[in-house]
Amino acid sequence: MERPVGVVEHELELNLVLSPEHTVPVPARLSYGSHDPYAVYITFHLDTGSPVTWVFARELLVEGTFRPCGQGDVRIWPTRSGRRSVLCMALSSPAGDALLEAPLPAVAAWLERAHRLVPPGSEMAALDMDGSLAELLA
Repeated sequence: MERPVGVVEHELELNLVLSPEHTVPVPARLSYGSHDPYAVYITFHLDTGSPVTWVFARELLVEGTFRPCGQGDVRIWPTRSGRRSVLCMALSSPAGDALLEAPLPAVAAWLERAHRLVPPGSEMAALDMDGSLAELLA
């Protein structure tokens, strides 16, 4: 039996931190789908014409809204920038490192919608293991 796929997306503007005094706006899209219930996708729309997508655990993003977490390629922590609550994301790849700030209230509201789609702890039930196995064996 095929399960319906739901997707929760949100367009927002992040700030790429170049120095403590200088940031550059970066349009981005947060995406979460029941077809991949453990992962969140952040697609950055850069001036290069080719969007860049990072994929990491939804749980990591959730925890990062409350306290510093992550190691290696993705580290996330909440902080304040002036009067605004922001979510910092430090991303590292062979191509370089980036520090981005996202508006924390917007990310938290999007995560709440993602949790309504697939509540935490029910990710395994959202996976279509039979369909995936049938596709693999076909």
